[in-house]
Amino acid sequence: MGENVQGNNRNGFIIGMGLTLLLALLAGLLAKLPFLAIMGQLVIAIILGMAWRAAFGLPDVLRSGVTFSNKKLLRLGIILLGMRLNLADIYNAGMNVFLIAFLNLVFALVLVYLIARWFGVDRNLSILTACGTAICGAAAVVAIAPIIKAKETETAVSAGIVALLGTTFTLIYSVIYGLLPLSATGYGIFAGGTLHEVAHVVAAAGAGGEAAVDMAVIVKLTRVALLVPVAFLIGYLFQRGSEKTAGNKPSLSIFPWFILGFLAMSGFNTLGIVSESVANGIVSIAYILIAMAMGGLGLNVEVKTFRKLGMKGFAAGVVGSIFLAVFGYALVMIFNVS
Repeated sequence: MGENVQGNNRNGFIIGMGLTLLLALLAGLLAKLPFLAIMGQLVIAIILGMAWRAAFGLPDVLRSGVTFSNKKLLRLGIILLGMRLNLADIYNAGMNVFLIAFLNLVFALVLVYLIARWFGVDRNLSILTACGTAICGAAAVVAIAPIIKAKETETAVSAGIVALLGTTFTLIYSVIYGLLPLSATGYGIFAGGTLHEVAHVVAAAGAGGEAAVDMAVIVKLTRVALLVPVAFLIGYLFQRGSEKTAGNKPSLSIFPWFILGFLAMSGFNTLGIVSESVANGIVSIAYILIAMAMGGLGLNVEVKTFRKLGMKGFAAGVVGSIFLAVFGYALVMIFNVS
């Protein structure tokens, strides 16, 4: 009897993890379609997970495999994603570009959080939405979520909010590009400094040609690199808050040590130890692992929960993103990189 239960649990674990892999691969295929490419694989995986949950439910026997994807594979994916970052490109772009990326990040992080709290959004959802808007979309959301011990529903809803924001503003940027008095380089800095996901940046900057895309990606990846100090800062502040409210002793367990793995992989890529094709392959694996985690998150969220938690957060994100666009445009003009 005990062996049958153990066998069922093992099979359920494998099937649950396999389901998240199926969702991730399907999301990757859908992300190649013209409009869906703007949304990106990660967000599509969440939507597919929610759709599967609505249509078929999620049996308890599969939950262990889904949870494994949510937590363990997520961290491994974040670590491998560091291979996308070449720190030399950021250095070569110059101090002005770095400052623009840094100031945009700080501005968005603080403003979106404050607006969300003012709109009545709970603390975790406010933090995650702010980080996703300020840093690198869904990847930032899922990287910060374990640090603040966010619920799976909060993580999925925040990632969905940021994706919807990014898609909306990508379309707006593509339309207004011809009206802006910016060179291709200036427009790339503007898009890379203010849009949400890497996919959003590439899609919007495409209106300005290859020069705009190249610069936009560098600025965006500068914001991605700043995920490391932001994660440690949030971990530190969260730990201090926990100690004050619960009288806990200082602990190192709350700090996002997997972020060090992300940074180590970035350094590995910067040194050029592996070829570009190998690095790209590792990044592709990273996105599959993170997409599996996102699919798992979607499987744990009901559509009505998304509607209930997401509306105020989305409204706060819209207001914050408008201010970020204006602020980012002003920085491009002030630093005379237009």
